Amino acid sequence: MDYDTYGSNAVELAIHLANADRATDPDWAAAFLRAHDEWFTPETALTLSPAETRRAAATADLVRAVALAGSQDDVIARLNELLALARPHPYATDHDGELHLHYARPDAPVLDQLTTTVAMGLSQVVAQHGWQRLGVCSAEACDDVYVDTSRNASRRYCSNTCASRSTVAAYRARRKA
Repeated sequence: MDYDTYGSNAVELAIHLANADRATDPDWAAAFLRAHDEWFTPETALTLSPAETRRAAATADLVRAVALAGSQDDVIARLNELLALARPHPYATDHDGELHLHYARPDAPVLDQLTTTVAMGLSQVVAQHGWQRLGVCSAEACDDVYVDTSRNASRRYCSNTCASRSTVAAYRARRKA
């Protein structure tokens, strides 16, 4: 699957947000923002209040809901919920040497930049390549969200690690039987 670099990176940001470890890390939002600071304009404060952290978690839940959706109607409903949170104000930039669009205004608060970028990136991939390109890992102990970038849309695992682990487990189960 071929899609533009900024859009593909934006959807990867959405996937990372959906897969953030919120259950065991109470400081997950700050850690996430620090790990993805390249997405935010340099003068943006990378801090969230407790209420903003809950809103970021709701955004992550909506990304996961889009990936878990079982029908196009369900995807559209979840995607529209996510887009309703976005405050797009696109602008062109070449700050990295390549002309591309940013989705949120440069002076927007960090949560607006995050939510808008995630919503716009995810919606572009779904609209251009189909909702079936989003999925949740089929590995037994994994529930990570992924974007299927394979040519024939056959991906079932979030990573090669999960695919290998599942293959080995199936092999051992067959040998045991």
